[in-house]
Amino acid sequence: MPKVSVIVPNYNHGAYLQKRIDSILNQTFQDFEVIILDDVSVDNSKDIIEQYRGNTKVQHIVYNAVNSGSTFKQWDKGVGLARGEYIWFAESDDWCEPSLLEHLVHGIESDEDCVVSYCQAYCVDGVNKIRFTSHHGCLSEIKAGDAFIRDFMIKTTSIFNASMAIWKKKYYDQISRRFIDFKMCGDWLFWVEMAGLGKVHISGRVLNYFRKHDADVSGAMYKTGKGTIEEIQALQIIFRKGLIDEPSYAVGLRRFIRAFYKGHKKFSPQVRQDFESELKNALSGNFFRKKSIMLFKYKTRYRYQLKHFFKKYQPQ
Repeated sequence: MPKVSVIVPNYNHGAYLQKRIDSILNQTFQDFEVIILDDVSVDNSKDIIEQYRGNTKVQHIVYNAVNSGSTFKQWDKGVGLARGEYIWFAESDDWCEPSLLEHLVHGIESDEDCVVSYCQAYCVDGVNKIRFTSHHGCLSEIKAGDAFIRDFMIKTTSIFNASMAIWKKKYYDQISRRFIDFKMCGDWLFWVEMAGLGKVHISGRVLNYFRKHDADVSGAMYKTGKGTIEEIQALQIIFRKGLIDEPSYAVGLRRFIRAFYKGHKKFSPQVRQDFESELKNALSGNFFRKKSIMLFKYKTRYRYQLKHFFKKYQPQ
């Protein structure tokens, strides 16, 4: 059996697909299989994919008859076909350095309790201009899952691209399938739930290239405000599953509410109404009957409900 199953979910990324697949096949670590899933692309993706039919590393090529409407549904489908001990979701418009798998496999195997191993990434646009580069203070480090979630996935989102990481397949059945229901931030929910099952290896090496371009789903959702609503929905799941405490929940809500109000005047009345409804959900439940959640100066209908919690959990 292969050590790693590399799942490549594709939709209309024919322009980037060859570079993606070649960067997988050229890895210095060669104990892997490749599973290519196409979600009814209407560009030249099939022509590119068919060039790899017959390659000894390519175990499955699957063309959907009907578009699934979700990358995360494709993830789930790919995991069902995978035989490897570790899974790598190699997004079809990204690419990587030849040593990515070598370093990530070494990292995840350095501690038997490690469930996720990830590296740093360049974020580039459609013409390969670097937008930003993620970083970590250590070349290699193991973090306990609860500390990793609190310090690296709530204040910010350190695993912001699936192509950065590998994870242990045997834990998949312990992850809820709630992440599949999301359009944008299902990956964030997935990584948080996975990290909650063990330790996380962080590599400080910049080995991944994450592409942000006009066809990007998250960019479109943030522009409409719907992306932030999804993030608050996912944060509630994380909190109610006990993966973070109240202060961390406050930090997350503060982060997302601030992001929403930065552009709220541009959002449609329906999106603003949906946000208020989701904020109400975020304040509900037994744990908030006597103390509710934070904000600051904005004129939300929950402004006064939020005030007490905001004072209690000041930013660190």
